[in-house]
Amino acid sequence: MKKTVAIAGATGYIGKWFIDTFKDSYNIIGLSRNQIASNPSPEVSWRQVELYSITSTQKALEGVDIAIYLVHSMSASTRLNQGSFEDTDLILADNFVRAASANGLEQIIYLGGILPKEGTPEQWSTHLRSRLEVEETLSGGTPALTALRASVIVGPGGSSFDMIKNLVKKLPILMCPKWTESKTQPISLKDTLDILNTCIGNQNVYGKAIEIGSPEVMSYKEMLIQTAKVLKKKRVIFSVPFFSPGFSKLWVGFFGESPAQLVSPLVESLRHTMTVSPELEFREKKIDYMNYEDSVRYALEETYQPPLPKFVRASGKSNNVRSIQRLPNTRQKNAYWVANRYKIWLPTFFRFLITAKEEPKGTITFFIFQTSKPMLQLTLVKDRSDRKRQLFYITGGWLVGRVDYGWLEFREVMNGKYILSAIHEFVPRIPWFVYLNTQARIHLWVMNRFGKYLETSFSTKTSRK
Repeated sequence: MKKTVAIAGATGYIGKWFIDTFKDSYNIIGLSRNQIASNPSPEVSWRQVELYSITSTQKALEGVDIAIYLVHSMSASTRLNQGSFEDTDLILADNFVRAASANGLEQIIYLGGILPKEGTPEQWSTHLRSRLEVEETLSGGTPALTALRASVIVGPGGSSFDMIKNLVKKLPILMCPKWTESKTQPISLKDTLDILNTCIGNQNVYGKAIEIGSPEVMSYKEMLIQTAKVLKKKRVIFSVPFFSPGFSKLWVGFFGESPAQLVSPLVESLRHTMTVSPELEFREKKIDYMNYEDSVRYALEETYQPPLPKFVRASGKSNNVRSIQRLPNTRQKNAYWVANRYKIWLPTFFRFLITAKEEPKGTITFFIFQTSKPMLQLTLVKDRSDRKRQLFYITGGWLVGRVDYGWLEFREVMNGKYILSAIHEFVPRIPWFVYLNTQARIHLWVMNRFGKYLETSFSTKTSRK
């Protein structure tokens, strides 16, 4: 009997190739934020999902046996997105594992990155530290996690390889900064898909982290040289001891024709050595790995691209906002405690400017200047809240443009290491330009002050013990 496999990130590079290669082997469900207009592969099902919503994600994973998680730094789905990519990735992973656990999934396969062998996570790039956080978060539910860690995946249409290819094509002289001497083990798209397929439903890899790469250890500079050779381009490629990370981002982004959201975290990560650890290497199947030159040749010569569904064109973006902040949780308080502390702290912080009134049913209303008209009203969703997550609908107030749309939440992540505060799909009432330069800025400032309050009050109380 075929396994039912859902793919988050199904329209991305790895997702679309996996679907095209194995659509006859599994009952595949592609997950997409957008509604499907037409499907070129009837044997593949598609479900619309909003991964920022646990309810939507839980519904999308109904009847699924195994999920492949390929989500990395999703593009903003709101007009304004206040939040770092690492906090965004963290809340999405937490949503996904909660939904997968609720549906009793057997396994989650996560494709992340090879981690550095030197230093501690605090010394790694933000990009690689985020990958580890996602991995740890996805391992916290009932489905078994198989974490595959890869370096550069070389294949047709891959963003990392396209960046290398474009640099070689555009620049007759490549001055390589120091980070290009870092060693890694690139892997072909074909070998990556083979390994992914081998891990599906394979209990030998449940609960394991596996690092994958071809046996060929090389530097990024050597990858540029070999790419030039396959392209038959005469290039002068040499190392220089300068080029700051900031300049490297500009250089790679412009000549590599890559978006800033991809280049920036990638360049920061390239200073690390990212090679396969012998104790974590893939052993479930003998792989006749393609070497780098053959992988490049395949990536350049392959003209076929897997067909994707046509999506319903989204209408223009409404004035909605998402804002995610990571709060310290030094004393391991739960989300219930933090949410209730926020209700008390906000009026206290603003003293006589803001007052609050809480009703027995869980609705809390904030007023300004002792006026009778509510500034903001939040209603606790009791049946979807617990001590680890407190969920409030935004139900009223003169700051709110829509009272049937947005929500606020406080939740524990990474076993209580942090609390995430997040506002989703908030629609302001005041004009957008005014909102951006007033309310949006004030909200970030307030949440930063609340985070400082939590950190300071925790450390002060701890020091008195």
